[in-house]
Amino acid sequence: MKNNSKIFFFILLLIFCFSLKSLSAELKKFMSLKNNKVYLRQGPSFEYPVKLIYKKKYLPVEIIDRSETWRKIKDFEKNSGWIHISQLSRKKSALNIKNNSILYKKPTIFSKPIAKIEKGKLVLIKKCKIKWCNIKSNEFNGWIIKDFLWGKIN
Repeated sequence: MKNNSKIFFFILLLIFCFSLKSLSAELKKFMSLKNNKVYLRQGPSFEYPVKLIYKKKYLPVEIIDRSETWRKIKDFEKNSGWIHISQLSRKKSALNIKNNSILYKKPTIFSKPIAKIEKGKLVLIKKCKIKWCNIKSNEFNGWIIKDFLWGKIN
């Protein structure tokens, strides 16, 4: 009987650890704003006052908590608050955090440079590799070093 209870508690411990890991992975993901006007609220309900209004579609935000149909987010400027899930999109986007980042034709610095991307520029992410992301920025498509982006896929 002692052996069976040890196995049972070990299995429970494993289930608990995997549950915590999957919850933390879900909370550390990025989403983007679905509309050009999104309200950031002080709490997870329409009853809470609006802290600020975002006016940029696809702006990336980090999910840091959840409560039913609400997500607590943090933006690039460290503002945090609650947004209804209906106002969030899974569209991958990022902000360039390095001034004059170079956009390349291929994922290597030896490739042809296409454009310079200003700091703070919003870009849409097509896909990412280990060190590079393929992005779209206005009329330009190309590859940028992943570390130069905030909101990227980790």
